Amino acid sequence: MKKLIKLFAVSVLILPLTLGCNSSGEDQQKEANIDFQAPEWTKNATLYELNIRQYSEEGTLNKVTEDLGRIKELGIDIIWLMPVHPIGEKNRKGTLGSYYSIKNYKKVNPEYGTVEDLKSLVEKAHGMGMYVMLDWVANHTAWDNPMTKEHPEWYEQNEDGDFVSPYNWTDVIQLDYSNKGLWDYMTGAMKYWVQEADVDGFRCDYPGQIPAEFWKGVRIELEKVKRVFMLAEDEGNVPLLEQAFDMNYSWGFFHVMNEVAKGEKTVIEMDSVLQSNFGKYPEEDYRVRFITNHDENSWNGTIEERLGAGSKAFAVITFTIPGMPLLYSGQEAGMNKRLEFFEKDLIEWKESPLTEFYKNLTNLRKEHQSLWSGKYGGDYTMLENSNPDRVYSFLRKKDNDEILVMMNLSDIDRKVSVNWEGEENRFTEYFDGESVTLINNTNFELAPWEYKIYIKD
Repeated sequence: MKKLIKLFAVSVLILPLTLGCNSSGEDQQKEANIDFQAPEWTKNATLYELNIRQYSEEGTLNKVTEDLGRIKELGIDIIWLMPVHPIGEKNRKGTLGSYYSIKNYKKVNPEYGTVEDLKSLVEKAHGMGMYVMLDWVANHTAWDNPMTKEHPEWYEQNEDGDFVSPYNWTDVIQLDYSNKGLWDYMTGAMKYWVQEADVDGFRCDYPGQIPAEFWKGVRIELEKVKRVFMLAEDEGNVPLLEQAFDMNYSWGFFHVMNEVAKGEKTVIEMDSVLQSNFGKYPEEDYRVRFITNHDENSWNGTIEERLGAGSKAFAVITFTIPGMPLLYSGQEAGMNKRLEFFEKDLIEWKESPLTEFYKNLTNLRKEHQSLWSGKYGGDYTMLENSNPDRVYSFLRKKDNDEILVMMNLSDIDRKVSVNWEGEENRFTEYFDGESVTLINNTNFELAPWEYKIYIKD
């Protein structure tokens, strides 16, 4: 299918005169057959979005490094650092500005630390078996990015020759990718961090506005350094996945979960959104599954505000349907406040039963191949039940590994029977150890928002 990208060039055949010429030919052949599959280390990974500013009182990379043991114990495999770059001062919003107003692509925000601090964080994470991704903002820059003076032609300009802000984001100005010089610069800047800090990939902010051909070139250059993992903050742009990225966002499914939580949509409609994606995207690519992230938390509400008593049930969904689950820093501590985006606003770290809850879910994914991502994971089958509007029942299966998920996505008790057409088998519930024999029309009683994960014995 996609991802084995072959690069062809018209060339003149010249007999190799030296060993160096022969080596160059080998390099070209290697480049021509780069396989852009997601690295195997992603297959059962959980992604953790880390807000450096709000993570600690110090708000530094070094404080994150000190906490890597806790993050590892949570079951996290990949850390996505929100933008580490210096933040623009001109037209800044709020006191500290937006993480996504990039003043310099090749430096680290001095409020967070230094390049050496970042390198130390990555090195320690690698030593613990974790990986680190950077957040990359390629669409726009801060007003005081040096490129505005060195290469004003790389920016969109209005008829008066003034720089243009996208939407109402007045603290940034839009880049213009019709200029190939910008392609070279941005590709080189991304490659710099892979070479200099040994980062393992990028979460790319709103990449769909930039030609997929640009991202393809970026991926080719990064893969010359090491295998990387690429996440696109995009949904629906299939060429991005075909040519450069391994995973994109599942915004549609996220939004319908919010609506199901409010009783505005049904489980059937939620599953419909999921099913519509299966035939749309390449099998080997992933969707990232989440119930919160930095945008949703700051602008649209906390988990409790949006999902209420169903919060844990919807979290279970993100760990058991096809895709890769995402946790946002503070989620595991039950943080229930909207973090200020342009100000210092500390995450409330406290003891919470959610910590153990998420540890259980990350371990469940690691131990059961049926829940792994993409081609590594198992089939998904929606199971018919006697209350399809409010009870979600589905099976994940990979070879002999079978997991049945049952949940009541409503605020009243539900009695339901499931149409089970498989062989009669014993299953054990993951959280409470309850054992059940599954036969056709097996009956279940589910309390409001109750979830069950049954594992085949």
